[in-house]
Amino acid sequence: MSVPKNLSQFATLVGIIAKLRAPDGCPWDRKQTHASLRENLLEECYEVLEALDEGDSAKLCDELGDLLMQIVLHAQIATEAGEFKLGDVISSITTKLIHRHPHIFGLQKAKDAEEVAHNWEVLKGEERGADTSILESVPRQMPALGYSQEIQRRVAQLGFDWEDVDGVIDKLAEEVGEFKRAPSQEQRASEFGDLLFTLVNIARRLGVDSEAALRQANRKFYRRFTYMEELCRKRGVNFGGLSFAEQNALWEEAKKKVT
Repeated sequence: MSVPKNLSQFATLVGIIAKLRAPDGCPWDRKQTHASLRENLLEECYEVLEALDEGDSAKLCDELGDLLMQIVLHAQIATEAGEFKLGDVISSITTKLIHRHPHIFGLQKAKDAEEVAHNWEVLKGEERGADTSILESVPRQMPALGYSQEIQRRVAQLGFDWEDVDGVIDKLAEEVGEFKRAPSQEQRASEFGDLLFTLVNIARRLGVDSEAALRQANRKFYRRFTYMEELCRKRGVNFGGLSFAEQNALWEEAKKKVT
């Protein structure tokens, strides 16, 4: 097979994936299934998130391509199994977008983004049906912080929420007390979960993305700790052999140098 032309065309990508899955195609691609690609799909999603967090547009472009490949590969596998075709995937999302944007494709009016978001949730509710929980469609496989923030956001739309953030902060103090008084490891784990849940609620109320905030804190810790390791190498000392006070002094030095 000759090298495809028109590499910027979506149809070219679809054709390449189909060729890779063909009987004379790539052995690795041919053996993949929906199940075997689960981790690949998740990894590509996280790499897109990393590019977004870093604000690296070139990296984002590359990672979105990797994610798009996963989507087309799943669609090709489904086509071969007679489950659905790529056109069905596209038709499904375009139909959904039209239905959920009546202020664009219909007669409904929306004065701002907040009203659009409210109408979006109303329409989603109509799609779910009266007997289905508003929490049902939140993927349970989401990272725990993100899942917590999403289910709290949804119930808040029904009015199940604190009147102001001060009430949630008071609740946080209460949860800290319960965590400190927990008499067993099992209860400590349970109270710690409640503590995290309340912290996520505070973040949501303040417009902070809990997952993104923790990723940022993790990256900051990584940069500072690796800076400390580099200092130790330059000074000819073993970090593990330092006292806690000496390690902490290095940490304070790293904080001044690494943001």
